[in-house]
This record gives sequence, structure tokens and C-alpha cells, in this order.
Amino acid sequence: MHIEPGLVDGGKIWLSYVTAAGAVGYSLKLALDAARERGVLSLATRSAAATALVFSFFEVLPHYPVGVSEVHLILGSTLFLIFGVAPAAIGLALGLLVQGLFFAPFDLPQFGMNVTTLLVPLFALTAVARRIIAPHTPYVELKYRQALALSTTYQAGIVAWVAFWALYGQGFGAENLASVTAFGGAYLLVIVVEPLVDLAVLAAAKALNGLKGTPLFERRLYDAA
Repeated sequence: MHIEPGLVDGGKIWLSYVTAAGAVGYSLKLALDAARERGVLSLATRSAAATALVFSFFEVLPHYPVGVSEVHLILGSTLFLIFGVAPAAIGLALGLLVQGLFFAPFDLPQFGMNVTTLLVPLFALTAVARRIIAPHTPYVELKYRQALALSTTYQAGIVAWVAFWALYGQGFGAENLASVTAFGGAYLLVIVVEPLVDLAVLAAAKALNGLKGTPLFERRLYDAA
């Protein structure tokens, strides 16, 4: 997830610091809740696994520049289902930061925009999950329509935030609107693919039922809340 350098100039980029501070602050609150619930070791283990996966999503999986940003298979809903919201948020933020520090330093000025774009849709996904998944349903029992709703929420959130940053930075000119539209259209493919990945991962987790109760995975993956 990379907002193009220069899309938002220095006179406006302050807003990304505000939104990022809010997103990171809420992530820390979730992390504290998760640590109280299952302990620091479980939180650290899940967060480290999520960070490694996010870094691989950015660096290993195919990604293409389209319009105002790049199209990545980020798998935010997969991270949420397997590790939980707090580890997923930490993994997204740290994976993005590690990539910027060591492989793409030109992206660091855009870090606030990028981290906001990744985290806020994750929080929206969490709210949707509470509404569409019955309280006594473990995640390994999810149906395709539920996985699709989670993926659509996350990816639509990414597109919406990228569009916001582009319009905030460059206005409503025809060329900018065309670039935003091209980016949004390209993300339709991700919305198609991600629910299938979610179901495949959940099916594998269900088959590996012996992993139930281990600190590496979200408790709700196997145990109904």
C-alpha cells in the first residue's frame, strides 16, 4: 500500500500525522486489551507472525502501480481472522514500517497516510464482523458470503482512503479523477480473490484442529465467543 510520493505536498501532509496518531493510538488500546485477555506473550507472538506476513505481502507477492497508488494483495481480513484485530493492526503498521526503513525509504514521508489507509479499514472490518458473525460461531465455520463481506469492507476502505488522499492532495481535476478510478477498478480483483484465500486458510486451520488453544492464533478462530 503506497501513496505516490508528492501526491500530498508538505503544506497538507500534516493531516496524515493526525489520522495516523489516532489510528496508532487506537491500535495501542486494542493491544493493551489483547495483552490483558491472553497475555503479552500471545500478543507478541501473533503480532510478530502478522508483521512477517505483511512484509512478505508487500515485498514477495505481486504488486503493480495503478493510478495514484499500488495494488497489493494485503489480506487484511485474513490477518484479522487468524490473529485477531490487535495483532493484525500491529503487523500492518510494523510490516509497513520495516519495508519503508529498509527497502523503500522514499515511502517514509507517506507513512502517516499509508498506515491510516491500512488500519482504519481494519477497524471497520472488525465492526462488520461483530454484526454478521453470530456470537457462537468460530471463524473456521464462516461461509463465503461472510468472508466476502469482510474482504469488501477492508478493500473498499483502502480504496476510499486512497481516493481521499488523492483528492485532498491534488483536487478534482480530470486526470486525478481518472487515476483514482483506475486504482479503484484494479482493486475489484483483490475483492474477488481475498475471500477465497480466507476460506482456504480457514479450511486449513479447521483441518489442523490440534492447533486449537495455541498462543499463535486468535482464540475465536476455533472457540466460539
